[in-house]
Amino acid sequence: MRSFLIPLALLLLAQQPPAKKTRTKQEVEDLITKAGKTPPDWFAATKLNYPKTLDLSWPQNPGGPWDQSKNIGQFIWSTINENPARWQEGVRFLHYLLTLYKDKEDQLKRTMAALGRMYHDLHEDWARAAFWWRKAGDTDTDDLADCYWKLGSKEMAVEILDKIGSDGTRNATVIKLWSDMGEFDKAIKLAEDRGADDSAGMLAAGDACRFAGKFDQAVTYYEKVLAVKANDRDNPRNKDRAKANLEAIRLFDTLDVKKVAPGKYTAASLGYEKMITVEVVVAGGKITSCKVTQHQEKQFYSSLTDTPARIIAKQTVKGIEATSGATITSEAIINASAKALSQGMPRKK
Repeated sequence: MRSFLIPLALLLLAQQPPAKKTRTKQEVEDLITKAGKTPPDWFAATKLNYPKTLDLSWPQNPGGPWDQSKNIGQFIWSTINENPARWQEGVRFLHYLLTLYKDKEDQLKRTMAALGRMYHDLHEDWARAAFWWRKAGDTDTDDLADCYWKLGSKEMAVEILDKIGSDGTRNATVIKLWSDMGEFDKAIKLAEDRGADDSAGMLAAGDACRFAGKFDQAVTYYEKVLAVKANDRDNPRNKDRAKANLEAIRLFDTLDVKKVAPGKYTAASLGYEKMITVEVVVAGGKITSCKVTQHQEKQFYSSLTDTPARIIAKQTVKGIEATSGATITSEAIINASAKALSQGMPRKK
């Protein structure tokens, strides 16, 4: 098990309410262009660090057993993504690959797409993520729509989601994005269009209701997940998530941080891999600390810092936005925090 402590500087920064500035399409385009043409502030000081055993030809299908010391994709997945201390090195490495693949279209596009993913999932650098995804030719994806929304243009995000149309109903992240943008009815319709026997759709609908503060409806959809009979589209993990969400959401109405007794509280909830343990400290009717103390997550991206910081900033576990690409981990942190806080509530006589 790993302990994940949030550096003070990062925590203070993340606690600031996210800017919800609305921008015109031209302003967003200007941001993307400027960011794409300039490196991050930390780039020049970041050393190029990768195993010399890596096969830099980056074959599409490397074959053989998993070997992160040989295969680039596996190196990124297991060595870079799972280690925040190496996230900047990951970007530096991919920029190095760009110089190697100038005349190799397939590898060049794969590198650009990987840069988009890394800037989006690890660094939450929406402008650079959008720049590199577009360079790779990924122009009509929910990931790019998410970048546009985070950069301040709902209009640009909607244009992409409308193009995706019904095909997007296969992707729960599209439903989440519609919900994040305040299009609750649209999100619910897309989820229900998947059918009552699709546990992923019902789960996405429950998540949309939960984020919108419609907890009774969320409970209904989570219960529908549990009622789905086993079929080709049913993932057993969805039922586990629904159970964990139901357990937490039933605490929401009873939680009032101002009534929580001062103290340190610990609880756990199911993450993507196994249980995630969270420690919450309350003093003077306020959440003063929230941190993940144990986990076995791998592709958690920035959720282990973002989610606790958002809970502290909002002083609640209600309506907390999950980290893009790491929804399950964020969800588990919120659920565990709700369970922890409930321990300090006055007991009913």
